[in-house]
Amino acid sequence: MPTAPHPQSTDELFQALRENHQLPYGRTRTITAEELVDAAERFAEPVPLIHALLELQEAYTYGSDPRKSPVVFARLLTLFDEQPDAFDERLRGQLFWRFKWVANALRALPEIPLASLRQWLTEMRDRYEKEGLGLQPYYGQAYQLAVHVGEDTTLAYELWAGRRRTPHSDCEACEICERALYRVAAGDDERALEVWAPVLAGKESCQEEPARSVSYALLPLLRTGHADRARELHLAGYRACRRNPSMAGEVGRHLEFCALTGNEARGLELLAENRNLFDEVDSPLDQLDFLTGVEVLLRRVEGLGHGELPVAGYAGRAWTVAGLRAEVRDRGDGLAARFDTRNGTSAHSGRRRVRLDRAPLLDALELTLRTRGLDELAPGDAPGAAGAPGARGAAVVASASRPAAAVPEELPELILRARELDEEGHPDARACWARLRTLVAARDYAHPEDPAVGPYGRLCADLLSDEAYRAAERGDHPSAVDLHEEAAGLYEDAGAPDDVVLARACALLAAAEVAGEGGEDEAEVKAAGLADAHAAVVRLQEEASGLAPYVEGRLLRLRASALGVRLQTSGDPAHAAVVFAEADLLQEFATRHGLTTQVSGAMLLRAGTYALSGDLPAAVAEIDALRDRLAADGPAWHLPRALGLRGRLQFGLRDAAAAHADLAEGLRLAAAWPAEAVDTFRLHADLAQACLYLGRPDEALSQLTRSAEVDLRDGKRVDAFCTYINAAQLCLDHGRIEDSIALLDSLLGEPDVTGGELDDRLVAQLRLLRARALHAGDDLKAATAEFVALAAESAGWDDDPGSHAMIAAETAMILAEAGEFDRAGEVADRALAAHALSPRYELISNCLRELARLRAQRQGPDGLAAALAHLDEAGRVADAARAAGFQPAGRSLETALAYEHGRVHAYVGAYEDALAALEKALGLLGEPGAEEGGAGEWAECVRLAGAVEGIYLERPAPALVRLDAAVARLTALGHLEECEPLASLAAQLRDEG
Repeated sequence: MPTAPHPQSTDELFQALRENHQLPYGRTRTITAEELVDAAERFAEPVPLIHALLELQEAYTYGSDPRKSPVVFARLLTLFDEQPDAFDERLRGQLFWRFKWVANALRALPEIPLASLRQWLTEMRDRYEKEGLGLQPYYGQAYQLAVHVGEDTTLAYELWAGRRRTPHSDCEACEICERALYRVAAGDDERALEVWAPVLAGKESCQEEPARSVSYALLPLLRTGHADRARELHLAGYRACRRNPSMAGEVGRHLEFCALTGNEARGLELLAENRNLFDEVDSPLDQLDFLTGVEVLLRRVEGLGHGELPVAGYAGRAWTVAGLRAEVRDRGDGLAARFDTRNGTSAHSGRRRVRLDRAPLLDALELTLRTRGLDELAPGDAPGAAGAPGARGAAVVASASRPAAAVPEELPELILRARELDEEGHPDARACWARLRTLVAARDYAHPEDPAVGPYGRLCADLLSDEAYRAAERGDHPSAVDLHEEAAGLYEDAGAPDDVVLARACALLAAAEVAGEGGEDEAEVKAAGLADAHAAVVRLQEEASGLAPYVEGRLLRLRASALGVRLQTSGDPAHAAVVFAEADLLQEFATRHGLTTQVSGAMLLRAGTYALSGDLPAAVAEIDALRDRLAADGPAWHLPRALGLRGRLQFGLRDAAAAHADLAEGLRLAAAWPAEAVDTFRLHADLAQACLYLGRPDEALSQLTRSAEVDLRDGKRVDAFCTYINAAQLCLDHGRIEDSIALLDSLLGEPDVTGGELDDRLVAQLRLLRARALHAGDDLKAATAEFVALAAESAGWDDDPGSHAMIAAETAMILAEAGEFDRAGEVADRALAAHALSPRYELISNCLRELARLRAQRQGPDGLAAALAHLDEAGRVADAARAAGFQPAGRSLETALAYEHGRVHAYVGAYEDALAALEKALGLLGEPGAEEGGAGEWAECVRLAGAVEGIYLERPAPALVRLDAAVARLTALGHLEECEPLASLAAQLRDEG
């Protein structure tokens, strides 16, 4: 917003115009520009009004409001005719540049007669000739009108493309796009891509480019076999145009690209993200382009049998794919007909038909790390599902494993089958309980009068017990306690004493898991609670009589598990013996009674206890014996978990290849069972780790995202988001920046994120990683905006000043990089204040040194005082760190500070001071050794000292002595790579001498 709502002087007006110019295009900027024109008129001076009108026309043009742009330009043209002296050379240049804007605006309005369009081009030509300006821009507009109308463009193209460019020509990037599109229209995709190459490579750009060219180049790239390049450009190009009303056509082409590459689900996600374009695009031509892309997508989705999926559309009602497709078809057809009527051709209807009839170009192209199919979207969870409580965007709801288990149709048989499977510990019990939960919830449910089934209360208790087990698996132990206790009461009322004992035992163990949560001595309290729970379960078992063997087996398993978790919590090897004793007791009892599930459980527990005790070979031997037993006697659903544990043991034995083999086999077998029953999410996560050890980052990313998908399906959304964050960071670490940003954008678009349901710190972590990715992708403007917003929000985290210090420090560095040094200093001060509450010595030191470096580099001697002030503050941080006994991860803070003093003084031309500081840094670093790590820093310090001394101080002889000695030492130590820049500098000094 402007500095003052009603500027009181022309200085305030110009300041307000500058501030408004920094805003993104959209209604806020446009409304402010309108208000500033009103304010400018009150000064009765032509120049402020000219500037205000230029700002307003730009806001209309790039805010996709073509009807108003020509009106504003008419006022500017009148001012020019009446007061030409008010237009200096720059204003005159802008005025004549914008003749093209008006031509584009008029073409976009079907109500403007074709004769008026041609008349405007004549006006443009006459004005250019009168001013002595070259006519290439005029012929460019004549060519674009011919393309728009659908006339033969051969002559118009030659008259434009054959002329020399002028200062008023469209920018190089825009003209490249038009020349490439001419080749596409001629059916020459290969030649078009050659023409586009400079723009697609980022060598030529402007306000609209390369985003516009990218959107048009996607299909030619596919048709010429460059699918990977199309994928890469889709990710970067879509981000540049999303939600932008003036680039609605580009968004439409990205939707079309998704539809034609088997990415219909992603297309629906992007459509939901751009729902604002249905109502905010005022340009009929842009509407037509956008709606045609939307219809290509919706037609494809409906053709695949998903016409009833909810979808984002026009505001005011809920839409399905089929309903929205019918709506956009009618609107699109109507717009095309209006343009064709105006133009006297059928060009727009014909082009629209070609796009709608185009067959998919690829069956499947993996565009993002969250690749989904339409079959994986539940109707209530589809993107843009209006009015769907708890909608989760396009979250995966299936994981392509086994088909759902068959359940009995008859109610008595279903209840008995569920209990039978539950006693066995069979994974398919869950499908039966899920079906029963649905039946019992129905209003017309009638409980069967069957003694074998038992009373209604017992069934309700069964369902509560199943829910409690699920809560415990999610880590929601307080809910598990309540559910088990409630189930125990119902079992007691139903006369099921065995189940009462089992439910109360489970409640005891769940309560022990909660003990000490969040306290300073959490582990100690939890370990004591588990010991107490074990003793209580023993008492329950001893006091009960006539328990069924399967109940006895479960109680023994609970006892052993309580002690096993205690060992894991405490880490005390003395606790291992009692775990082995309980496991032996369980195995003996289970073997005697044929409880194969509990035999397997006992052996798994023994293997885990060996591992926790540090005896990995014994753990592997135990798990190998279990694997053989499972292969012979079952239960088969325990094999994936056994192989998962074996894989983790191989990690401990430093055999990543063996770990990978075990985990991959575990996943293969897990596909036969429900994911939650065989820890599929963990198998994927562990396999990702194995892939990283083996140097396979792409495979690791695939496994991480699959792990997250399984967690999403199981309702473990926090775990899923954490895993996705790891995947996004891994992308960033390996240079897959656009993949990282696309993944994070997808996560940040989830309804529980946008609706404020997800933990705000987790969301902040997503946003922080996205800001870092944007910075890594050289999108400094977007990165700065995100960092600034995060720094402002985290300032209120009174319980976590350390995180605010981290975010504020990074924000200060980004602001400094953007040249906003005053704001950077203010944010750095806030980082220091938070650091005082929760020290972050290395991070704050890095921030202050970077601010100093950037000040000196950008401002030269004028920035020296401020740079030295930052370094002085960094010195105080280093003193405090040393007093606190802090040890940085790399070089000492004092060494880093001395080196930065050298760089800062070198930037401002104080070379003697720079050399003295670098000598100090070298003394602090000490001579390098044979080990990796320190040689690179030492060599860089020597190089900079040699450059300062030999080049800037013009003392090559001592500089060469320094460099030659360093090269000899590094060579002797085997640091050949570090030698190269030193040898190169030495050669340069000798050549110049």
